Amino acid sequence: MKLKICGMKYPDNILEIGALLPDYMGFIFYEKSARYFDGEIPELIKTIKKVGVFVDETVENIISKINHYDLQAVQLHGKESVAFCQELKDKIGNRIEIIKVFSVEAIFDFEVLLPFEKVCDYFLFDTKGKLPGGNGVTFDWKILENYKSEKPFFLSGGIGIEEIPAIKNLNLPIYAIDVNSKFETVPGLKNKSLLRKFQKTLKPEILNLKQEYNEL
Repeated sequence: MKLKICGMKYPDNILEIGALLPDYMGFIFYEKSARYFDGEIPELIKTIKKVGVFVDETVENIISKINHYDLQAVQLHGKESVAFCQELKDKIGNRIEIIKVFSVEAIFDFEVLLPFEKVCDYFLFDTKGKLPGGNGVTFDWKILENYKSEKPFFLSGGIGIEEIPAIKNLNLPIYAIDVNSKFETVPGLKNKSLLRKFQKTLKPEILNLKQEYNEL
């Protein structure tokens, strides 16, 4: 189970959190977000994949951000269609991962995922709220018992340390856990000690590797 830390904003904090060696770090290119990123990303260790988060952006602007920031993945958090995802995939090829987000509430029709399976690498399930992400609350994960696809997915939405036992009890193809607001001091500024504790609880088997890196 991989870890994605999203909503990074401040260069010094990006380097500080990068020392924890998350699998993914997310940068939000949506101007209405409090975590909107418009700076420069400091150099990170190559194992960390940089994810650009977009909301109903044009293919051209997404590709521009991919090239400028050397992104390894894009996260589509709006109402992007299957045709849009296909067009993007055709232009960026298999070198860039495409993560399509679906906002979940009490009722969700998983049939809507089927047309996206061939044009996305992963799905991401987040809590449906007033904002396209960053609402800081979880949804009822029992609804995921109706998930029939073999496509691995990211689980997001208000996840903190207290949610780990429930996550470990989910018998589902969870590829990665996506965390954000539960580990912030202010929007975009992450608390390293809390994230380290989260890692230790979620993935204790990788702590030795991270400790060795941090001691270099």
